[in-house]
Amino acid sequence: MEPSDTSVLTNKTALENDLEAGVLKTLLYFDVFYYPLTLQEIKDNCRQIYNSPQDLEAVLEELVSKKIIKKQNDFYFINEDNSIVERRQNGNLMADKFYKAAFLFSRLISWFPFVKGVCISGSLSKGYMEKDSDIDYFIITSPSRLWLCRTLLVLFKKVFLLNSKKYFCVNYFIDTEHLAIPDKNLFAATELAFIHPTYNHELYMQFMKTNSWFKEFYPNKKEQENTKTLPQHKFFLKHFLEILFNGKAGEMLDNWCFRLTLKYWKKKFKNFDAAQFDLHLRSKKEVSKHHPNGFQIKVLAAYQIKIKEFQSRHSISLDNTI
Repeated sequence: MEPSDTSVLTNKTALENDLEAGVLKTLLYFDVFYYPLTLQEIKDNCRQIYNSPQDLEAVLEELVSKKIIKKQNDFYFINEDNSIVERRQNGNLMADKFYKAAFLFSRLISWFPFVKGVCISGSLSKGYMEKDSDIDYFIITSPSRLWLCRTLLVLFKKVFLLNSKKYFCVNYFIDTEHLAIPDKNLFAATELAFIHPTYNHELYMQFMKTNSWFKEFYPNKKEQENTKTLPQHKFFLKHFLEILFNGKAGEMLDNWCFRLTLKYWKKKFKNFDAAQFDLHLRSKKEVSKHHPNGFQIKVLAAYQIKIKEFQSRHSISLDNTI
């Protein structure tokens, strides 16, 4: 390859250079998951603002013509393995089968006391699932009742679902007075950008506005529309239990659930230092995060490796920002 072919980011205008870098970094991040993207998905998730769709399409055509990226069956990708296209298509079909169950369980979760908002997160929010995947839920609760709410949901899973998390993985809770997500990085921004509301769209929009920093990573991404999102409702048993546990008894019970869970996690994950525990198992009165496998760190590390390998392979210099 001639030098002019290996320096595609150095012989163009500043806007085109920035846009090419944005496209490449977008494809590289999703390549961590072996996930090729359609043209519309690149438009929605491009890491760089562009003037017009035609500008972006022209960049993609040039990158394909220079064999910097690949295109197959309307999918764009960087990976050398073309089979990831079929893998993605199969995963999309699998996700379609999981969506119905996700909305049914979202409705069920919304009936629990102190649940104010429910969203689908994880791989299903991106429209992809495998046979061994779980459905992840992001739940927003009333203030000072998060741990009581969480405990009730976990007990339901253990008793009625035999502790299976396949359709009922409730691993992230925040309350309505603490909507800000502190992990301001590409992984967290991606989860925010793709999170899918299933109950209380108005609260979802408030949550997204509070965390609008995600647009620093996804400047072209729009919030999810209010399609099939369950509205807030007055379910009798839920309303009764919320009144019953609204006073000091509820506060004491929430504190007890918090202390009991925290004690159990610190014993179970005693190998984590304070920083690791806060990142993977953030446990405060206003938040419960249960990601003990450290997926966030693994993904960001894999992405950095892909960036370095790509730059070396193509003699292309992407900027240092992620």
